[in-house]
Amino acid sequence: MLVLSREVGESIQIGDNITVYVVGIRGDKVRLGIEAPSEIPVHKREVFEATQRESLQAAQYQARQENLYRKLGENA
Repeated sequence: MLVLSREVGESIQIGDNITVYVVGIRGDKVRLGIEAPSEIPVHKREVFEATQRESLQAAQYQARQENLYRKLGENA
């Protein structure tokens, strides 16, 4: 992990097309601005993890439904 120190108004460049700006600091909270191409998703970690869990649950539900329909078709 690379750890950098930045002050308000400074930025970090990631590759050719992602820039992270330090917009403000209030107490123990740092406000960041992120410029990235629209095809690169940018989410807070907790939102990303929740989305991943929901996607997994939906896929598992779909698989159970398909399995149930398959079993019902075999018994018909």
